[in-house]
Amino acid sequence: MKVVCTFLFFILTTFSLQAKDYPVSLFGIYSDGATLNTRSIQYAIDHIHQNGGGRLVFNVGRFLTGSIHLKSNVTLHLEEGAVLLGSLNPFDYDRHVWTALVFAENQQNIAITGKGIIDGQGRYLARNVITMIQKGLIKDQFRFDRPEAEARAVLIYFRGNQRVKVQGVTLKNSASWVQIYDQCKNVQLDGISVDSKAYWNNDGIDLVDCDSVSVTNSYIDSDDDGICLKSHDATKVCENIYVRNCTIRSSANAIKFGTASYGGFRNINMRRIKVYDTYRSAIALEAVDGGFIENVEIDSLEAINTGNAIFLRIGERVKGKKGRLENVRLTNIRVEVPATKADAGYEYEGPIEDMPRNVSPSSIVGMPDALVNNVTLKNVEIIQPGGGSASFANVPLTALDKVPEKPTAYPDFSMFGELPAWGFYLRHAQNIKFENVRLICQKKDYRPAVVLDDVKQASLTPMTISDPDRKKAPVFVNQSSGITLPGK
Repeated sequence: MKVVCTFLFFILTTFSLQAKDYPVSLFGIYSDGATLNTRSIQYAIDHIHQNGGGRLVFNVGRFLTGSIHLKSNVTLHLEEGAVLLGSLNPFDYDRHVWTALVFAENQQNIAITGKGIIDGQGRYLARNVITMIQKGLIKDQFRFDRPEAEARAVLIYFRGNQRVKVQGVTLKNSASWVQIYDQCKNVQLDGISVDSKAYWNNDGIDLVDCDSVSVTNSYIDSDDDGICLKSHDATKVCENIYVRNCTIRSSANAIKFGTASYGGFRNINMRRIKVYDTYRSAIALEAVDGGFIENVEIDSLEAINTGNAIFLRIGERVKGKKGRLENVRLTNIRVEVPATKADAGYEYEGPIEDMPRNVSPSSIVGMPDALVNNVTLKNVEIIQPGGGSASFANVPLTALDKVPEKPTAYPDFSMFGELPAWGFYLRHAQNIKFENVRLICQKKDYRPAVVLDDVKQASLTPMTISDPDRKKAPVFVNQSSGITLPGK
């Protein structure tokens, strides 16, 4: 916590410098929602940058634009009622690795502030990108009948910047990921709202190989992962990340590390998180591309109507490069898992899972030669629907090797198909501690609450298991050693 407080103090004191305000009207920027203002806005940014910095202030109105590039010491300030509106023409956007509405690369002291809105009009922009692909004017793989994520404009793409602030604004209707902070340092995201369910891949916040980031007091409603940490570069690390007092809804995972995990993640602290109507996991930590995850603490998370509680996974999607996942502490967690699809009814739902399959448990799964190490769960309550039936794809406890390893598969809580536990499945792990963990099953389930398979040194005490079927043993242990069970 001392480290967290130190870099958080630095971030919060970064933006104390006062600078001159420039109204957009000064530069002939129109608020009619029809005039394309790209060149005028860019001229204004360049002018402010060249004259010592300041705020470009957008008053009430709808300001249509294509790609703009933020420069050092410049703030885009959107007053309440101001909307920065993304063009519907795909050729109004630049592409620097990603296509984006607002770029900033290798800049310092940049910000987007205010109570206004950035609206990417993503549903219609994506439609127009598809039209241009079909005409042969845009080259794209067009997988899954949609353009690649990089070809659709994100709202914000900041790379290699230092001292960044985004505060108060609403970000909505992106055609792709909403906001990407890539190899940035000292980033403050505070009081922002994400409302992005316009198209596929609408990640709420993506932090890629960043150092010293705070995400506070924010609301994310997205059609893909809510707060997602990634590592795209095997030589980089996403580290010193602090998340507090945020609410998340997602048609994927609420909190996710990976899928891109080529470098690493360390020193991550998340507190006071609320999750609801989320299709996949409330917490998904995935070291599957050769990188590592270490020193993670998530405290005070409450999730309701969420498809899965906890998913920790080591994989080997890059041949010969196994991940590493260790030193994770999950405390004061409460999750309610429904029997039905948690994001049903949203325009872009998560996929229908392969059936038959009973509701998946939480899981901590490494590989035979790459064990998940040193994970503590303290004061955790998980309420599962139960109702599992052996008439589905039954996995006998005497044949746990039927559960596939899938080292190269895309990681997801349901990736293994039917699992032999209703509460927690642990495989290829060591030094696991459950302290005051409560697992509640609402209906009879043919499976035991917990299965441990190839687990070394695990203490599951004190733990409470509430299961309507009291006849079966609550915990099954296979090829494991050093296991301390409740009541033992």
